[in-house]
Amino acid sequence: MRLSVTYYLDVISSWCFWAEPAWAELKKRYHGQVEFQWKIALLDKTGLPLSRAQEAWFYRRSGMLMRSPVMLSTAWYDEPVRSEYLAPNCVAVAAKDYGIIDDRVRLALAYAGLREGKRTGEWEIAAEIGARAANVDAKKLLERARSPVVEARVRADTADFHLLQVTQRPTFVLDSEIGDRAVFSGFAKLQPLAAALDAMLDDAEAYTAFAAHFGAPPAQ
Repeated sequence: MRLSVTYYLDVISSWCFWAEPAWAELKKRYHGQVEFQWKIALLDKTGLPLSRAQEAWFYRRSGMLMRSPVMLSTAWYDEPVRSEYLAPNCVAVAAKDYGIIDDRVRLALAYAGLREGKRTGEWEIAAEIGARAANVDAKKLLERARSPVVEARVRADTADFHLLQVTQRPTFVLDSEIGDRAVFSGFAKLQPLAAALDAMLDDAEAYTAFAAHFGAPPAQ
């Protein structure tokens, strides 16, 4: 029985950064039982801070809520504010075309910006960071990241995110073949996600057992 988890994120999102340990633990705990994928859900002006001071306030709040021993850096943040940050997100997606479908490129970009303060909103900087993480040529990765194909893919995934009628990044969408769906928008901790997956796996196993005993339903 197929189960999947889709993680909608923006590379520059601090809450996505805080959610990464939960994502890593889910992938470890449910390896072989659940399919995992991530997609970009671009932050827009409604989700971006209006100043570096405001960003710092948000970082203090989220850092305290997550009991973090370190504070995130605001040095990556551009003033005046951009309406979106295409560069780091497109670089992470472009790396998939080089076979890097895991988390390493987007995590490298997130860490470089949010912990080291590097200006990942700049295309060349984002590409250099991504290329090192992916072990690919930076110029080629930059060219691919800036291509209309990659941007279209990012915007299509963002549009799918908005169809969920949620607003927060991270958002986790849990689906099973029996039609169960759970959407966790704004959750950054493991426990509720794991509880939902356990329940869905239990139901899926019950359906499999029933099918073994009784087969398909009657035609009418």
